[in-house]
Amino acid sequence: MEATEPSTTEDRRQRKARQTRNALATAAVDLILERGLAATTVEAIAERADVTRRTFSRLFAGKEDAALDFVRGDGDRINALLRERPAAEPPLLAYRRAVRDWLADRDDPAWHLRPRMRRLLALLDSEPALFAAYERIRVDAQEDSVRILTDRLGPDEVRDEVRDGIPDVRAAVVVDAAAGVLTAALRIWARGGSGHDSAAEDLAALVERAYDALTREAASAVSYDTPEK
Repeated sequence: MEATEPSTTEDRRQRKARQTRNALATAAVDLILERGLAATTVEAIAERADVTRRTFSRLFAGKEDAALDFVRGDGDRINALLRERPAAEPPLLAYRRAVRDWLADRDDPAWHLRPRMRRLLALLDSEPALFAAYERIRVDAQEDSVRILTDRLGPDEVRDEVRDGIPDVRAAVVVDAAAGVLTAALRIWARGGSGHDSAAEDLAALVERAYDALTREAASAVSYDTPEK
């Protein structure tokens, strides 16, 4: 009998772990939408996913993190696309186009566009614990984005303080602005869902309009030259 290749065994383990994580995340979303956040327990999520409570705790800090795992996954995908953008592309445009490519992927659609996610996002306004989990995940993704953009900047554009672990100002400002536009568009989109899953307004188009609004406002601020009194 031939020995199993280590890489094959590792791939199988990773695939199993990913399946378990997705099963728990799906169960968390289903139960929260069915019963409400307060009535949903970790034990019920684990039972729905057919795993132990211990397995749940190994993967997630709580039910809110499990339900919003798709947000973390989409953040990772946006950052992966950001790493692939041309080096000469301005940082804000690079982030915008990474988001565009994420939303345009029809082979592996963004989790935000999948059934029920719009309804879950709409709960952020009424569930403080869910909102807090969303913010933690969003901040983690943005910190990664800042590191990616800092690496893209030439040595003449990065301040000496960055070497001491302080974020580069340009990269941090671009990420806060660009990610803030995306977050605002997502919140508007979620609130317009009227409790159903059909995207009455295309999210990609809304995101593009939001980025257009940011660039127009920035251009207006630059062109508006008022002498100081």
